[in-house]
Amino acid sequence: MALRNLGSTGIMVSEIGFGAFKIGRNQKTKYAEHYELPDQSEVDDLLASMLDAGLTLIDTAPAYGSSEERIGRFLADSGRRDEVVLATKVGERFHEGTSHYDFGARAVEASLDESLRRLGVDVLDVVNVHSDGHDLRILEETDALEVLARRRERGDIRSIGFSGKTMEGGQVAVNHPLGIDVLMIELNLEDTSQRPLLQEAGARGIGVLVKKGLASGRASAGRSLHWLLEHPEVSSVVVGSRSTSHMLENLKLAARS
Repeated sequence: MALRNLGSTGIMVSEIGFGAFKIGRNQKTKYAEHYELPDQSEVDDLLASMLDAGLTLIDTAPAYGSSEERIGRFLADSGRRDEVVLATKVGERFHEGTSHYDFGARAVEASLDESLRRLGVDVLDVVNVHSDGHDLRILEETDALEVLARRRERGDIRSIGFSGKTMEGGQVAVNHPLGIDVLMIELNLEDTSQRPLLQEAGARGIGVLVKKGLASGRASAGRSLHWLLEHPEVSSVVVGSRSTSHMLENLKLAARS
């Protein structure tokens, strides 16, 4: 698996990252069909197989149910923390079947501390603000990025970013005075509207993580990954699955791109 620069952070990430939603949450999802969560041994096998194949980036979030805890158990038991670029988020948590959003300073501080504890690590490689869709309000009226910047300065976080939903929010984020390191955007063959954000982020040395690159399973994986990875500004395409064989096939397709 080829590695790419995560912007100007000095962090190298695999071209394909693992989106860890489906290993921790199967309630209130946007997927058409219900699925069962894998048990911890299945999670361990999945993560180990991906690391063995050269994948390095694991993307999780407090909103992904038990995902952080399961990844933390794997890292503790396997001793493979040094092989992983660990990305998580702040702003949303999922509790008792409902998403709760809070971008205030106290909530963001607590979320970071809880993620460090659940994952069992001293440093988080990437932390994105997990937008609820009100990108401009979060960026202009809350302390979320300020808290992340302070924790970056303190050394708890290596890089900070924004996972938004709108063009306007992305443009404010890449020009934010605090200086984000990473932008997470939605980009695929069915929706190229955020392509200008990709180009602007790349010009500014900001790493770009792509979400929904396969259009939630509607687009051809081979064609989609080839198209996305043709863009040098893309640092990694985050793909989610519960299936080891499915993820390994995606890694093979990316390697042929």
